[in-house]
Amino acid sequence: MKLNSNLKVSEVAEFLNAKFIGNSNHLISGINEIHMVEVGDLTFVDHPKYYNKALNSKATTIIINKNVDCPEGKVLIISKDPFADYVSLVKKYRPFESCSDNISITAEIGEGTVLQPGVFVGNNVKIGKNCIIHSNVSIYDFCEIGDNVIIHANSVIGADAYYFQRRKEGYKKFESCGRVLLKDNVEVGALCSIDKGVSGDTIIDEGTKMDNHCQVGHDTYIGKNCLIGSHAAIAGVTKIEDDVILWGRVAVDKDLVIGKGAVVLATSGVDKNLKGNKTYFGVPAEDVRKKWREMVALRQLPGIINKIR
Repeated sequence: MKLNSNLKVSEVAEFLNAKFIGNSNHLISGINEIHMVEVGDLTFVDHPKYYNKALNSKATTIIINKNVDCPEGKVLIISKDPFADYVSLVKKYRPFESCSDNISITAEIGEGTVLQPGVFVGNNVKIGKNCIIHSNVSIYDFCEIGDNVIIHANSVIGADAYYFQRRKEGYKKFESCGRVLLKDNVEVGALCSIDKGVSGDTIIDEGTKMDNHCQVGHDTYIGKNCLIGSHAAIAGVTKIEDDVILWGRVAVDKDLVIGKGAVVLATSGVDKNLKGNKTYFGVPAEDVRKKWREMVALRQLPGIINKIR
């Protein structure tokens, strides 16, 4: 998430009632969790396993729960609970704003766009030209919809990321401050859910078409001209390159890359990166010819066992 205006680290430390190491005039231009950080961003780390990753990331301000040497050009904010402090900053700079109207007065809607009865359009949403948004669609705050987009009934664009940290007292919500971006000529089927990024963007690129009952997790990128079959479930922080086809009930695990032009056949489960321009099937998904040979071999196994007896 980019801030509306840069903040001095001294201001942030004062708000958090925390000490900092580094230049008091150091500026913060965004708030991001570690997967999405850019130069100028603030992030947090609260586990020794990830100290090096955070300290060597592009983030230039890091909330951390240990006194360590401050890398050159960065500032450290020392915190007893970096996660809680990070969440408090998200709530301060991207607070939830209620909306009493079906269409927020801050929403921008392009010429020729049709909103059917029951559509909700949240604060600071942008919708392009010549779109059709069918009944009972909900578009959460800050989402952006391109031109010629169709969203079918009862779909939800921009729900919070499914992202929690486990604590002794229960699960703590990782507050979402990202967006969903639907580019030009995208079509979303009925009863789909596309979650916003935790701090960045979930993006469905130009020309991609989704069937009904699809789930897309936070911070996922789906490329241009993809086809996503019904009941597909795509976990967060996944990259699906251009021209990919996922047929019905395909499940994709988090943090994966599916290469350009790959085809994943129905009911498959993807648990690792897949190369492009190949067809896959099975749980876990593998090259379809290999999987079919395995299935043929399994069918022959009872006969082989009987012969051995």
